[in-house]
Amino acid sequence: MQAGALSLSSMAIILLAYQPIAAFAEENTELFDLDLATLMTIQVGTSADASAKGLSTPLAGAQVADGGRLGILGSTTILDAPFSTTSYTQEFAQNHQAASIGEVLQYDPSVQLARGFGNFQQVYRVRGFPIFSDDMTYNGLYGILPRQYLAAELIERVEVLRGANAFINGAAPGVSGSLGGSIGAVPKRAPKQNFSRITLGAQSASQYYAAADLSHRSDDSRFGIRVNGVERRGDTDIDGEARALQLLTLGADFHSNDLRISADFGYQDQQLDASPPSVTVASDLPIPTAPDTDHNIGQPWTYSDAKDLFGTLRAEYDITPQLTGWLALGAREGDEDSIFSAFLTTTNLMGDYSASRFDVVHKDSVITGELGLRTEFNTGEITHQLSLSANTYENDSRNAYLIYNGFTNNLYHPTAVERPETPVFGGGDLRRPLITTTTKTGSLALADELSLLDERLLLTLGARQQTIREYNFDYNSGALQSIYDKTRLTPAFAALYKFSPRYSGYINYMEGLLKGDIAPTTNIDGPVANGGQALRPYQTQQTEAGIKYLGKSLGATIAVFEIRKPLAGYNSRNALALIDDQTHRGLELSLYGEAAPGIKLLGGISFLDTDEYGKNTLGAPKVQSNLGLEWDVPGIAGLTLNSHWMYTGSQYADLANTQKVPSWQRLDLGTRYTTRLSTQTLTLRATLENATSNDYWASVGGFPGAGYLTQGNPRTLVVSATVDF
Repeated sequence: MQAGALSLSSMAIILLAYQPIAAFAEENTELFDLDLATLMTIQVGTSADASAKGLSTPLAGAQVADGGRLGILGSTTILDAPFSTTSYTQEFAQNHQAASIGEVLQYDPSVQLARGFGNFQQVYRVRGFPIFSDDMTYNGLYGILPRQYLAAELIERVEVLRGANAFINGAAPGVSGSLGGSIGAVPKRAPKQNFSRITLGAQSASQYYAAADLSHRSDDSRFGIRVNGVERRGDTDIDGEARALQLLTLGADFHSNDLRISADFGYQDQQLDASPPSVTVASDLPIPTAPDTDHNIGQPWTYSDAKDLFGTLRAEYDITPQLTGWLALGAREGDEDSIFSAFLTTTNLMGDYSASRFDVVHKDSVITGELGLRTEFNTGEITHQLSLSANTYENDSRNAYLIYNGFTNNLYHPTAVERPETPVFGGGDLRRPLITTTTKTGSLALADELSLLDERLLLTLGARQQTIREYNFDYNSGALQSIYDKTRLTPAFAALYKFSPRYSGYINYMEGLLKGDIAPTTNIDGPVANGGQALRPYQTQQTEAGIKYLGKSLGATIAVFEIRKPLAGYNSRNALALIDDQTHRGLELSLYGEAAPGIKLLGGISFLDTDEYGKNTLGAPKVQSNLGLEWDVPGIAGLTLNSHWMYTGSQYADLANTQKVPSWQRLDLGTRYTTRLSTQTLTLRATLENATSNDYWASVGGFPGAGYLTQGNPRTLVVSATVDF
């Protein structure tokens, strides 16, 4: 990959973006009559999810919104939601120059950014449980987003729901089950005012960035279209690493009195060269000191290329004034081709390690859908909102891999080695991988939301009948090896009371659902008594209580919770069975809004106590805290200074709790300046990430039961210029 000047494709995006500018300016002169503050906060005024309520409104400071979407329950506001939620805005992502959704969520005090096993997949740990990117929702549907990496330009909102949520969204289809929370991406829509937005940027090494965001709405406001094009390319601040990303998305929507339709299509291609791999520490060694963040332990012959083509269609129709039906469809084709220096394991205290070349091909074919009805009626003084929803999901996953002979190196003095060429072990054909796993899920859910006492008391009752099916096939022959087919009912209860227009308190009981294990035929103790038997889905149980405050400019949520997840093990008969519970208890505080005119804040703190067979859960820090401050400098219109401090407490890299990973903290600093240039608005941004250049292990694991370490990001300067026409 070549670093340097912008590529032809980047220039093409910019040229295409400029074509409609003159037309937009001529047809929409009212845009240029708006004041600077309005232009800086152009908001989407139409439905972003084909729902009658449309997109939630940004709160003071425009970093988070006043509500979000809650699966079968539809859209709701913060004070009306009996859960702990946060909805981050596109403006927040843009002002912090976030390249990925992960770089947005790293500022959430309850979310820890981690990595997948044997790849560079972004993983998000909430309340100590992982959420894989393919277990996130996009426009309300699972499995549609690219699996490895999610560009921030994809979204208008990133919505975080903390806690078990199998009833709300249905069981997540991936290996994580989203037991500790869910993350949803809301696609972009055309706002009321037409605009064209061009952004050019660079990082302190030689990484360059170009983006175009074009939006147009018809004269009658019924039809809107929004196009985003992005290219990032060049070397990063990690020695020898290069990255490239191309993204193109199209979002369209139509609405009439009774009908609302939205459609989204996207293509993303992410390429990594010589990226640092994860590090596993041998079981008899302490955690090594983290290498310098700009040093690269990756090999120059490693790479990862992930291409995804995806789309969704959502429609909502008012059958009668009291009855609404909706339909959603989605599909994705993913294609990943990678060579890793994998299974990297330290062998001594000096940082020596061994690793192997690992070639992987992974292809996904996902199709998913949802069908629902919602009605409102009264029984005496009680108002009911009754929702019925059916979901289906299917993914045919093709996989092949090949492991080559190993090599040795050192964490602190890495050198380039020749690419290993002797195959040792593999599965499938890298050129034509077979289907190795087919995952199918389906569910039927019923919810009744009751409003009592002049809408001060809100009760939510519901249940979801869920079926999980998984078919596993041999890598080489394609022969069926095992079938998992189980059904479970997940009930739900929540109550919320509004003490005043600004305060509410809530309690809830929710469950999570994860596919159970299939007992092997043998283990280290001999034949397994129930070999081949499939355990029922692991049904986690969560109880939670919280208090919320939402004033004119400042909001806060405090929540306490307990989650119990069944643990499987071998009993006295050497049979695989549920023998214990993994328990996570915690307290979370989040704060957001404008503390005083021109002073915005976003942050919070979370405390987590975990128990797994009498030990702390792997990769679950007891304390995590974030604090972001923005200051609009008095006397200099358009100038803002910002800072963000992140802290993650110590955590363990092994289930025995003998390998303790030190706590770490990071400080990001930034500034932006917005001004008018004739009929355009210009915004200049600069961000210094990891300003103090700390060396740290950023996360532990990500894949359940694995304790690999991920290196922290180096000090990086990011600058950009955005012009709104």
